Amino acid sequence: MAFIRKRRLERELYSKERFSLLLLNLEEYYFEQHTANHIINKGCRDERKFRGSLKICSKSIIFEPDDNIQPIIKIPLRDCMSIKAPEDNEASNPFTRDTSGRFSVVCNQVFLIKERNIIAPYKTVRGRTEHLFQLDVAGKLGDVVQNLHQLYRASCLDKMGDQAAMITAILQSRLARTSFDKNRFQSISETLHMECKAEMVTPLVTNPGHVCVTDANLYFQPLNGYPKPVVQITLQNVRRIYKRRHGLMPLGLEVFCTENELCSDIYLKFYNYQDRDELYFLIATYIENHVTEHTAESYMLQWQRGHISNYQYLLHLNNLADRSCNDLSQYPVFPWIIADYSSSVLDLTKPETFRDLSKPVGALNKERLDRLLTRYREMPEPKFMYGSHYSSPGYVLFYLVRVAPEYMLCLQNGKFDHADRMFNSLAETWKNCLDGATDFKELIPEFYENDSSFLVNSLKLDLGKRQGGKMVEDVELPPWASGPDDFLQKSQEALESQYVSEHLHEWIDLIFGYKQKGSEAVAAHNVFHPLTYEGGVDLNSIMDPNEKVALLTQILEFGQTPKQLFTIPHPRRIIPKLKSLSRTSSHSVSIAESPVSPNEESFEDLTEESITLAWNNIAKLKLDEQYKIHKEAITGIAVTCSGSSLFTTSQDSTLKMFSKESKTIQRSVSFSNMALSSCLILPGDTTVISSSWDNHIYFYSIAFGRQQDILMGHDDAVSKICWRDGRLYSASWDSTVKVWHCVPGEISSNKKHHFELLAELEHDVSVNTIDLNAANTILASGTKEGTISVWDVTTATVLHQLPCHSGTVFDAAFSPDSRHVLSTGEDCCFKVIDVQTGMLISSVTTDEPQRCFKWDGNTVLSGSQSGELQIWDLLGGKVIERIKGHTGAVTSMWMNEQCNSVITGGEDKQIMFWKLQY
Repeated sequence: MAFIRKRRLERELYSKERFSLLLLNLEEYYFEQHTANHIINKGCRDERKFRGSLKICSKSIIFEPDDNIQPIIKIPLRDCMSIKAPEDNEASNPFTRDTSGRFSVVCNQVFLIKERNIIAPYKTVRGRTEHLFQLDVAGKLGDVVQNLHQLYRASCLDKMGDQAAMITAILQSRLARTSFDKNRFQSISETLHMECKAEMVTPLVTNPGHVCVTDANLYFQPLNGYPKPVVQITLQNVRRIYKRRHGLMPLGLEVFCTENELCSDIYLKFYNYQDRDELYFLIATYIENHVTEHTAESYMLQWQRGHISNYQYLLHLNNLADRSCNDLSQYPVFPWIIADYSSSVLDLTKPETFRDLSKPVGALNKERLDRLLTRYREMPEPKFMYGSHYSSPGYVLFYLVRVAPEYMLCLQNGKFDHADRMFNSLAETWKNCLDGATDFKELIPEFYENDSSFLVNSLKLDLGKRQGGKMVEDVELPPWASGPDDFLQKSQEALESQYVSEHLHEWIDLIFGYKQKGSEAVAAHNVFHPLTYEGGVDLNSIMDPNEKVALLTQILEFGQTPKQLFTIPHPRRIIPKLKSLSRTSSHSVSIAESPVSPNEESFEDLTEESITLAWNNIAKLKLDEQYKIHKEAITGIAVTCSGSSLFTTSQDSTLKMFSKESKTIQRSVSFSNMALSSCLILPGDTTVISSSWDNHIYFYSIAFGRQQDILMGHDDAVSKICWRDGRLYSASWDSTVKVWHCVPGEISSNKKHHFELLAELEHDVSVNTIDLNAANTILASGTKEGTISVWDVTTATVLHQLPCHSGTVFDAAFSPDSRHVLSTGEDCCFKVIDVQTGMLISSVTTDEPQRCFKWDGNTVLSGSQSGELQIWDLLGGKVIERIKGHTGAVTSMWMNEQCNSVITGGEDKQIMFWKLQY
């Protein structure tokens, strides 16, 4: 649990210090600290001195006694009546003459915090009190009092905008007078690349200072030296870096040294986007050779294929949508999954156990929704259905108050919420989310993690007494949970269940997807206040500083909608039919079991296992034999069912028959003087079909050794042909794909084939490649201008059309389960399209064009422009093996059904036979 782990680490690092930035008000800065004494009852017999640390902050004076029994004293500057040295008089300036180091603060309100080192609501002392402080370094007295007078004047300004402007000016002046201490470099040989001003962001607070980037490290030096003099991150350890939206402005940058952690190593907020972008560029440039940048689409592909769990996928989406555990107004959001909090046994096989993931929380109760819609229809523009958000700082701390009480006290001005409004019970909270007039909150990641401490009052906090006299202690769990750990375990099982896997995409559509905004959001009853959306307000266009501060405060406290990641429907998850799969992740993912018992494995199961085994070992592909059989580049390879003979086509215009047994060319046929582009063998091994650049398709009888028929079907070169269930599919540079019904001829009686044109799929430009799905109902085509089209061949209509590549599409193929189409082009990219939604879900850049390929849905075996065979981990976006092959581009590839034998043809006019060697 990222947030809790981070808090635990902070407590270990700074356990001796009671002070934290959480003692400051929201949007307040801690400037400096001085060792001092707090003198009580000066001049009396019972005069006492408490040694400690005096903190000068932008809106308050804080004194932290060394004695933990004594409370921390916080004096709001706005409540001060006077700040002066005892020797002060009206005629002269005493600050330079005073050597006692003493000054007094008279105020009408003071807060006492952490008395006896107990975390509790702040005690408020009202009425006139005087506090005398004595600095250890008396020479600093003048500066301290002068700074306090300046900050006091800022805090007394009537308007919040004016206050913020004056404090900002003071802060910038302090930053301008200082710079990064180069003595803090880890090595004297480090080269400085950039230095600028920034703030380190942690939940509810920001800490100003200086950022420095060298050729080896990223540094942040806080202006106040808190919590340590310098934060240092080795660039070599950086794994991820994200630009962030902070306070509705594109000023944030978050750096991670881990692959899957939710909490980052540092979150920085800059004062202008130019500094942010320059720092991003420097770090990204350094790590680009070490780290693969993941997009929402690439994670989607991993999730669809079961390589990451539902939990991991949601974490990644939150991260990409600007959600961060360092920003409570944009904390990661997770869905309510379970709807049953009353049964003694949690039945994850029943749909009614689960919440309807196709609806936002506010739409789960029809009666409440009807009332909200009535108000919505009567509301003037801008309209919204819900007056509160599903994620806000208050909601996050509602769940985490037992492990992060100081955050709640910071957010609520030193108070806990009313005991009856606390997170007391799972059942009560769920019921209120269903019935409450203003409660539409979702959950946070902690509900699906392994640390249950947020459900237990292990700190023994006094969180108040409920109506009826019951103290607020641990969270009341549902009957089906034997304890907090068991509750989390069952919640994890529910999140990874088959029902949720089948429906999670519906919730993603609402939170991160196409139902987040616009007419789809209205139809889905998913409309929140316009200020919560990215782009809902342009702060730069607001000139009035008071209006800007008020607006920013409102939005930060109200909550923000995640960045929209998808604008079309999110694809479903693919639920494997394997008996059980366990993924290496923070959660073990068990998928629906197959009805086939262990002792009744079918032939199909064994075949599937052998194919899986082959692809798992595809990197062990070894060259077996190679032969030069053509005079130009090879364009097509087809192999007979027995495997004894193969046919190849070439740009030298010939179709050749090669015997694997005798290792000789047995036939060489030329139909015209134009190049042949592809070939295939009809079922029964009696006929070979070849496509040609002369616009024709040729039928060649293997048994009789002669041309059997010609189909003059196109007005330009035929680029690719496919045969399925008595139908021929032909792609051409004449911008069409044609579907033909073929009745075979009889060579012995000279009876010709009969061709019937069933459909013509019109394109705007030349079609270079095609493929069909396993059911022969959907066709994918790739053009010379880079467009991938997905067609319903039963109705001859285009389902999706995407400009995937810049330049020619070399090859395209469906995954074995027909869920995805992979394409490769001259732009050095692999692209993956989800067939159901037409969404481009992955893009992997290669270092050279890949001319042809075979794939199993996850791993790709490709033939490259340079002649190498390359094996790609498509989900990881990286090449995992390079195998030396042809001396020119690999132009054609054939793979047997068991996926353990491969034949390639190349521009070097050779065919190469490859075998797996386990």
